[in-house]
Amino acid sequence: MSEALSALACRSIRNGRRAPRQYARSWLDQDRSLTATAEAGNESKIQEHHRRKPAYIYLRQSTPGQVLHHRESTERQYALREKARELGWSESLIRTLDQDLGKTGTEMTRREDFKILVADVSMGQVGAVFALEVSRLARSNLDWQRLLELCALTSTLVIDEDGCYDPADFNDGLLLGLKGVMASAELHFLRARLQGGKLHKAQKGELRFPLPVGFCYDAESRIILDPDEEVRGAVSLVFRLFRETGSAFAVMQRFAARALRFPKRSYGGAWDGKLIWGRLTHGRVLGLLKNPSYAGRYVFGRYQYRREISPEVRSILGSTRWRFPTGASACKTTTRDTSVGKSSCTIRSAWRRIAPTVRRRSWRARRAKAWCCSRGCCCVDAVAAG
Repeated sequence: MSEALSALACRSIRNGRRAPRQYARSWLDQDRSLTATAEAGNESKIQEHHRRKPAYIYLRQSTPGQVLHHRESTERQYALREKARELGWSESLIRTLDQDLGKTGTEMTRREDFKILVADVSMGQVGAVFALEVSRLARSNLDWQRLLELCALTSTLVIDEDGCYDPADFNDGLLLGLKGVMASAELHFLRARLQGGKLHKAQKGELRFPLPVGFCYDAESRIILDPDEEVRGAVSLVFRLFRETGSAFAVMQRFAARALRFPKRSYGGAWDGKLIWGRLTHGRVLGLLKNPSYAGRYVFGRYQYRREISPEVRSILGSTRWRFPTGASACKTTTRDTSVGKSSCTIRSAWRRIAPTVRRRSWRARRAKAWCCSRGCCCVDAVAAG
């Protein structure tokens, strides 16, 4: 009926005529009746035994930046306390859980207030759970469905801006389940859009990311060699010593014997963008030799993150390095020539000469380690990997 009235009103407006006055009255009456019906439905679901139990106001925002800059969302969540008073809960029975502000809702780990909420609901100590929307409670289907099942078993209501829901009721439970699925799918859509834009920019060679020591960005966001001659000399010395010794561990020993320092660029914090000179380690030498940026290639996507099971927490994020083959253009990443000049050509040619040596020595190190371990010997990984 409302759709027919809306269509009639649109046709009347297009024809230059106003909608009949009786139709306008019917729309207002219909809106009032729907509002009254919704309020009556909320009042009928909230029983006296719900008001005798505490009402929990759950607050959450995904990042500390959102808490700092998106103040309106935080104020709207705190305003749910007033809504709980309007629905009949006394001030002493309203509890605000705001310790999860700035924490992601994709998992239950590190969300202490959400754990308290689930524990109290499971013991039947909560009359209603207030949240601005479903996604504030959980972005994971597992956590959301577990909370709904506990609310259904203990007759706990779920109340948000749209209305009041009883998870024990089939229709309300179905609607809450759909809301949870949409909240979880929203993360997938956002991640797909952001990652797609990031990869598209990387394919054009325009994506900026932290560069290894020896490179920097100019005013036009082009990758160039570091203007500091001392930094360029330290990087060149590493490659020159490796060509002479053929061992990453020997390069580290030469630096240590001469008391030489190697630069490292800091990212984030008070030292953001500044160079820190320190001791050159064996792992740092291997990182320089295996980094394709020193071969004059623009490479993005060398690491892949995946979830792993941990005994301490439910899941953690781990990183996996893609194997970089001989030809940079054949790498399973986005590659592009940096075109940084003659010095980069020298580094690129040096990389092509030493790359077979790195692979051959890595294979020898794995074979030597397997031989030692099979005989119960003690082998030093750092020396074998050199």
